[in-house]
Amino acid sequence: MSLSNIQQLLDFTGKTVIVTGAGKGIGAAIALEFANAGADVVVAARTKSDLDKIVDKIQAMGRKGLAVPTDVTKTEDIDNLLQATLNEFGKVDVLVNNAGHSPMKNVLNVTEEDWNYNLDLNLKSAFFCCQAMGQWWSRQKRGGRIVNISSLEADTPFARGVIPYEAAKAGVNMLTKALAKEWAYKGIYVNCVAPGSTNTEGVRQLAEAFGIETADYMRMASVDVGISMGRPGEPEEMAYAVLFLASDAASYITGQVLYVDGGALLGKAWKIKET
Repeated sequence: MSLSNIQQLLDFTGKTVIVTGAGKGIGAAIALEFANAGADVVVAARTKSDLDKIVDKIQAMGRKGLAVPTDVTKTEDIDNLLQATLNEFGKVDVLVNNAGHSPMKNVLNVTEEDWNYNLDLNLKSAFFCCQAMGQWWSRQKRGGRIVNISSLEADTPFARGVIPYEAAKAGVNMLTKALAKEWAYKGIYVNCVAPGSTNTEGVRQLAEAFGIETADYMRMASVDVGISMGRPGEPEEMAYAVLFLASDAASYITGQVLYVDGGALLGKAWKIKET
């Protein structure tokens, strides 16, 4: 296959993409990379000022952007997000469920409220966003692509104090697989990207929670903990994986969880004396 063919498969010109949790971090990077690849992008999060900054960057690329303040734990907000997108663009081609958070708390002190918050934000929201999008695609008799954002923590616990988050993200992995099997005949692809340690605002907040400098935490979260590549990932590196799974280059891939973790699941790289 020639380079021009690959470029066409990864071209999102004329496509409309919704990205939740798009105000900062990985979500913002995903939104901007879709715009860079030609898409018009709807960004959703709770803080409008953050969304407006992302829309300004999208429009500076010559693409259309739309900010829709959204609390994805509320189904009425999800319905409003979809309707606002349809009112502006008339269609949706890709949904990226990125909204999520991992508040830290000793498991012995986790309350029912803490548990419900984690499950609502990290799992329930993904399900009902998928459901709303699947209903519209089904009524229109057209396919589409969903990419859920999970976490390395869904497979292996790395950070302490995030057990409800880990349980919720494990649910996102299974949700991805079940929906992919349920909707394959409709032409609706459902895949998942599971980031490892990534250099975002959330990581800096975790460092503060530990009471240590961000650089020291990032070393702990990469070299000391055992990421084979010896460094954290960047938000853009997560975004590249999302774009691939949402593109025509992934035409025979559904129900998969792609770990973008620098080899964290492998553990520390072997250091063998050169011969």
